[in-house]
Amino acid sequence: MEHQKLKAFPKHFLWGSASAAYQIEGAWNEDGKGKSVWDEFVTIPGKTFKGTNGNVAVDHYHRWKEDIQLMKEQGLKAYRFSVAWTRVFPQGRGEVNQKGLQFYIDLVDELIVNNIEPVLTLYHWDLPLALQEEYGGWENRNIIDDFVNYAETLFQTFRNKVKYWVSLNEQNVFTHQGWQIATHPPGKKDTQLFYNVNHIANLVNAKVIQKFRELEMPGMIGPSFAYTPQYSIDSDPKNILAAENAEELLANFWMDVYVYGEYPSVILQALKEQGITIDIQSGDMEILRAAKPDFLGLNYYQSATNAWNPLDGVSNGDHYQMNTTGKKGTSTESGVPGIQKTVENPFVETTNWDWTIDPMGLRIALRRMNSRYRLPILITENGLGEYDKLEDGQIHDSYRIDYLEQHVKAIQEAISDGVEVIGYHTWSYTDLLSWLNGYQKRYGFVYVDQDETMTGTLQRIPKDSYYWYQKVIQSNGETL
Repeated sequence: MEHQKLKAFPKHFLWGSASAAYQIEGAWNEDGKGKSVWDEFVTIPGKTFKGTNGNVAVDHYHRWKEDIQLMKEQGLKAYRFSVAWTRVFPQGRGEVNQKGLQFYIDLVDELIVNNIEPVLTLYHWDLPLALQEEYGGWENRNIIDDFVNYAETLFQTFRNKVKYWVSLNEQNVFTHQGWQIATHPPGKKDTQLFYNVNHIANLVNAKVIQKFRELEMPGMIGPSFAYTPQYSIDSDPKNILAAENAEELLANFWMDVYVYGEYPSVILQALKEQGITIDIQSGDMEILRAAKPDFLGLNYYQSATNAWNPLDGVSNGDHYQMNTTGKKGTSTESGVPGIQKTVENPFVETTNWDWTIDPMGLRIALRRMNSRYRLPILITENGLGEYDKLEDGQIHDSYRIDYLEQHVKAIQEAISDGVEVIGYHTWSYTDLLSWLNGYQKRYGFVYVDQDETMTGTLQRIPKDSYYWYQKVIQSNGETL
């Protein structure tokens, strides 16, 4: 719909930005921190771009006060960060590592002193290596109790300080890449195991939310989902069905469980025909149904377009290529035979990493989530990963400003449509290690002198986009 006048952003809208522990902190073995699966995975040749790792990252562990000062000067209202489980419990369980926990206590206190709302993510992919080695990590139900124990420690520590909690970040990403295409730890390709791992992760998410309720925690909790709205390439009913299949398989399969505690029946039937069964044990579904979140976190970067894919069609097999180099056009077709295949959308541009640039897709995502789930939505990630060039001590990233401006407008249009959006966190605050893509793929408002050689000065330089967002925040979204 087209509005004669757009609604204003809510008075207490959370204008924020985001990060993840492994991607920014560094200090990978300091102050008693244990090893995570990522500390180990990056040592495997060929797994990351030019062998980059997070041993130093952008040294946020030692420069957090400087980073928060930049946030304060920008006027940031909220900062989403993740806790490294291995700083709190180096072996995943046992005695609390007080030095590691104190880092986050100091971080949260400093944010609050500077009137920045802390948004705490419990898990952003850095599983303790000890748990992976002991019992297979996410492959074993033992992780449920260990994760809930870890979460309860943080709940008790930050009661009355942290109001917004993200339980799991992008469960669909870390399970798919870890157990289907082997690009994340533990680097396996086992579709049956993937579905069992994902079910255990659903139980973890539910039990953590139940613990939050049991402790009568003030505030709100919910998972953060990487949602890519699916389109049909045209109005051919077969292609529309393919897009419906993709939406069920790649979105509803997770969010329906989060909100309703149910897996979509059409996907269960499709899995049955493939000989795949989810290890659902007695009482599991009751646990999932009893853990409705307070909000849904949305990580939005792109949309995808679909066409019909026959049983002998394209698959995410050994020939699938993900673009992790920044060489435009190097990603390959992907799909699930008999379900869908992803094709090029002629109506949208793409980044150098072949991600579509589709601001209206964010509005569509918000509308779909609102219509299906009727929950508040917290946008936990949205941003542009691109090459940035330092010129005379400045970074003129007009392309990022244009990207963010269009997406902020899409949020306002969704709010005008009647969607409840409580905040917007850009990805990311500072430049950081982009997991598989190294340091050349930059997302931040703040440039950090760090590259693939990992020998930079780590100097912080605000980009043009930093000052643009400052004005957006000051005007509560009126000045774009």
